[in-house]
Amino acid sequence: MTEPYAVPVPKGYRVGGWQVREPIATGAFGSVYEGRRAAADTDRPAEVALKFLPTGTGTPRQLAHLRELIDREVELHRRLKQPRLIRMYETLVVDDADHPALDGATVLVLEKAERSLSALLQAEPRPAAGPALLAQICEGLAQLHHAGWVHGDLKPANVLLMKDGSARLADFNMAAELEGTHAYTPAFSTPDYTPPELLWSEIGERGRRIRPSADVWAFGVLAHLVLTGSFPLPGATPTTRRDAAAAYARGTDELRLSPELPDAWREIVRDCLTRTHTDRIGSQALLRRVEAAAGTGRSPRLPRVLLPRRRSRRTTMLAAATAVVAVSALGYGISTWAGTGTEGAGGSGGETTKATAATYGASELRTDKGVPVAYRRLIVDSAHDCVQPEVTPALIAALLKAESNFDPDLSDPSVGKEGEYGIARWTPSLLRWWIRADGVPATETPKPPLTPAESIPAVGRYLCYMEPLLDQNGLSGDRQVLLAAAYRTSTKVVNNAGGVPPKYRDYAARVAHYLKEYTPPGKK
Repeated sequence: MTEPYAVPVPKGYRVGGWQVREPIATGAFGSVYEGRRAAADTDRPAEVALKFLPTGTGTPRQLAHLRELIDREVELHRRLKQPRLIRMYETLVVDDADHPALDGATVLVLEKAERSLSALLQAEPRPAAGPALLAQICEGLAQLHHAGWVHGDLKPANVLLMKDGSARLADFNMAAELEGTHAYTPAFSTPDYTPPELLWSEIGERGRRIRPSADVWAFGVLAHLVLTGSFPLPGATPTTRRDAAAAYARGTDELRLSPELPDAWREIVRDCLTRTHTDRIGSQALLRRVEAAAGTGRSPRLPRVLLPRRRSRRTTMLAAATAVVAVSALGYGISTWAGTGTEGAGGSGGETTKATAATYGASELRTDKGVPVAYRRLIVDSAHDCVQPEVTPALIAALLKAESNFDPDLSDPSVGKEGEYGIARWTPSLLRWWIRADGVPATETPKPPLTPAESIPAVGRYLCYMEPLLDQNGLSGDRQVLLAAAYRTSTKVVNNAGGVPPKYRDYAARVAHYLKEYTPPGKK
């Protein structure tokens, strides 16, 4: 089944001096297309990436926070022109009343990459060019920090590999300018690359306070992954690795780096992954040591072997027609990728990349029990955004199954004063408090229909908020099931009942059944 694009744009559509060609990537918040120069312009390349973001008046209201993220990305691109940062050529706004889905959309015109570091690592764990790659990534961080900015979301998906084999940092919608020693970013995070001090940090009105040392920690994790094929903290899932990071930060466990980590890099990684931010190495000193370890000197070059093989036209069209997806294949801030002339991770055909999407998060969420592929990434990522170990992908999936049978169009206006809508049966006035990822209530109450892109992440945030409010000692029953019961009623009602209230026992039994069904064998 073809995955719908967040911003569907017909092939051949003109925006500014560009013509839209094949689709590259899509996600909940936007879509990326190949663009070709349609007007004479000697200052622009022949091919670019066109990132369409639905910011028009006719687009879904659940993307209220998208404007802030776009503004961050555009502001950094406008002010910083560095060789290790993906380049933005211009921004455009679509003015087309005949196409309501496009009218008012913001379009970022970006350098077109071949693929991401994430795709490379899937195809070739521990690549031979890893040290040279790391030197270029570190150079990009040093350029950002020297200019007074923090990236805030460094990970393999946000490192792009260009046609000439060079690397670029990308996806700057989490980036922030320093105000003294700190910057402020939205409350997003990728747990595997988040330093311990930020996993439980307070979220203020301006977001979460962050330092350049957070990027240094992320670089240490990334370096260990590139050079050894494994994360530096133990655990089979992001949740268990997050717990290991907490134990390490408390001093109850030691950092045990892989014996496969080359000696020249061992102390570098250690100096990135210190327990406290104050002990971490600065990015300029880090760059000098990384270049020495890589043996590259300034401006390291990457061998052409990093570049993917070309597809035949037949294979390319098959991939586009079936909308095959490779999670985080391109770091344009978009989650899924459809091949457009380059080979994705793991092979050249559509079936390989389709399996990648269908098995996203397979270690935490069963792939053979009917969880719709279209919602897997939202479910898994929403669970990973919570620091409470009880909030798992299997729990969110079980709750959605019990609430709506995964029906995104559910509409039950007869319930209460407002009714319940969408895949998670949200009451609009309650969703208002959880719809924004930065923790700030929406200024207006959302109006149905409520889409999965807004509903599912809000479920994760609400469960994460409620878990500590449940009685820690006086409740009987499985804590995850109790949490689901609190979602259906409230933590106060569950605490007063000492467990699942009688009225909700059938609901809780259904959640318990699906929770067991969706949890992979061997996991709790």
